[in-house]
Amino acid sequence: MVSKNIKPLDDLFVLDLSRILSGPVCTMLLADMGAQVIKVEPPPLGDDSRQWGPPFVAGISTYFMSVNRNKKSLGLNLKTPDGRCILWKLIERADVLIENFRPGVLEKLGFGYDTVRRINPRTIYCSISGFGQTGPYRDRPGYDVIAQGESGMMDLTGYPDGPPAKLGASLADVVAGLYACNGICLALLARHKTGKGQHVDVSLLDGMVSTLTYHALIYLSTGRSPKRAGTRHPSIVPYESFQARDGFVNIAVTNQKQWENFCRVLGFPEIATDLQFESMKARLANYAELRPMIERVVASMTRAEVMAAMSEVGIPAGPINTVGEALEDPQIHARDMVIELTHPDYGPLRLLGIPIKLSDTPGIVENAPPKFGEHNREVLRILGFEEEEIARFAESGVIAK
Repeated sequence: MVSKNIKPLDDLFVLDLSRILSGPVCTMLLADMGAQVIKVEPPPLGDDSRQWGPPFVAGISTYFMSVNRNKKSLGLNLKTPDGRCILWKLIERADVLIENFRPGVLEKLGFGYDTVRRINPRTIYCSISGFGQTGPYRDRPGYDVIAQGESGMMDLTGYPDGPPAKLGASLADVVAGLYACNGICLALLARHKTGKGQHVDVSLLDGMVSTLTYHALIYLSTGRSPKRAGTRHPSIVPYESFQARDGFVNIAVTNQKQWENFCRVLGFPEIATDLQFESMKARLANYAELRPMIERVVASMTRAEVMAAMSEVGIPAGPINTVGEALEDPQIHARDMVIELTHPDYGPLRLLGIPIKLSDTPGIVENAPPKFGEHNREVLRILGFEEEEIARFAESGVIAK
């Protein structure tokens, strides 16, 4: 049995120049699995998301807290010669460097991929941007909502008689962070074989386009763009939400046996063999007639009654929860997806847990999100700087006080 004190990414040194959401999601995942992540933040205020709120806890944005645990914060002014010198010392040690500036920004500061590769050829250099390091949109700024719109995702989201809608969560940023983490781990595996690092190039737009999956194939196969359909599925009926007496529920009936059981437990078994509805193709063709029939029955039931009826015959179903209901759900707590830790300044904090469960070498949430510049002296001591130099850096504005 492998000791659970060992984490998969122990001894990995990650230099995090990213900010806001996509890059911090990636580096949080790496940190949860044992990587030492040094988050470099610009004075005087650090990562922009530190100012985003309300709400704030002890003056710190909960937005920032959500994706920056297990990291060390170094407040470093890269516009100063000493600041750039410190960054080079970090790069010399780095297994991974991650940034999410617009393409070209770090090159202008002297820290582009080609330069870094010459100094440390083993570094995995990961760039996240709105549109990627190549292509005609390379130099455009891009945020989550821009990628959601340009990918086609917003045109798919919402109801046919309403306008396009943004997804409730910042999915483009989160997906980019997940792909960046995946790309870094793949590049580390490749480095084990070749001894060399490489450039990982991830864009918000690419990531969102990749989530289109079967919607993309509808267009690529037929030339027709799929349209907004509310909670409906383009190929399966019923596979959507319905209003019960006390809220909304999702029901997913994906095969003929489920369909027959569905009709039986809801009290209209005769519909199962009706020629209008007996096959998936027929149900799709006659959706306008079928939907109201289901609505009337579900509307007379509570969510718990619907769930019990569907559970009886093995049909997937579930309530549409509020965020609060989801985070207080016993299944979420049984899976340690809400955890609590304590910070000497913030006090007790509730944070999301780690979604990847490893049996022998699990990740762990050990440290609260750092205060801005909290680890300045610790990081600089690791780099070999003496106290006198560190004090001079603080007085001259090279590091945050």
